[in-house]
Amino acid sequence: MTLLITGGGSYLGRHLVPLALANQDVAYTYFSNDPFNLAFGYQLDVRDKTAVTHLVSTLKPQTIIHTVGSNRGADMQQVIETGAINITLVAQSVGARLVYLSTDVVFDGSQAPYAENDPPQPLHAYGRAKAVAEKTVSQYANHVIIRTSLIYGLKLMDRGTEWITQALAANKPVTLFTNQRRNPVWAETLSLACLELAGNDYTGILHVAGSQEMSRADFALRMLDWWGITNRSKITLGAGDPKRWPADCTFDLRKATAVLDTPLLGVDAVLQGNGTNDSVDGRTAKRL
Repeated sequence: MTLLITGGGSYLGRHLVPLALANQDVAYTYFSNDPFNLAFGYQLDVRDKTAVTHLVSTLKPQTIIHTVGSNRGADMQQVIETGAINITLVAQSVGARLVYLSTDVVFDGSQAPYAENDPPQPLHAYGRAKAVAEKTVSQYANHVIIRTSLIYGLKLMDRGTEWITQALAANKPVTLFTNQRRNPVWAETLSLACLELAGNDYTGILHVAGSQEMSRADFALRMLDWWGITNRSKITLGAGDPKRWPADCTFDLRKATAVLDTPLLGVDAVLQGNGTNDSVDGRTAKRL
């Protein structure tokens, strides 16, 4: 078996699995609900070392792309940190290449743009858990740590936009932050980069995101435009607390641009027509 994708039911996984299936032998895992209902999907809790070891030892993948993560709830730290330990250990035991998905919020947002060798300084629990997981993964020689940003698609609404849409539908106020800057990344771009890195010999950290920097407010408004959400009477623009949430986590993408053949399209380029091949088809999007 060539490739194992953990977190097939995650937002990224729902884009990544269909792309991977086009070119190689793939298995995927999910936590509770299988979004594809395929024979090679396996229910897995990455916190369960015995289950992780059994599955990976049975499948013996050449590469593991570990996308499982949680940014909320009491189990967040265990899912991220213990999951990373279990996946790293079993990758080493079967000799698999390990591609790990991390985040831009391992940084505190005070010294952007961030390069791969800048030291993590997370402000909150999610960022701290991801920084710990990065240390775990980095102890294994054959690894890639992909730090990325806000992920969006064109056929399956991203969770941030979904939250805003639901709040507006319930007539609840929504504040969009103008002082938080990121590099939103199209799920197709990130998926292709994951697959490219799964198949080459790059090791270490790589920042992979869209080339267009923008505030979270600008990004949210573009997404609302794309999805045709016109009810915006409860939206206000404001500033987030930079002591709680990093202000500017934008990336220096020069290394990724040199390493990858995958173009790092910005939001406007994707929305203006370069993003026509979103890997989530209409039937899958509706089912999910």
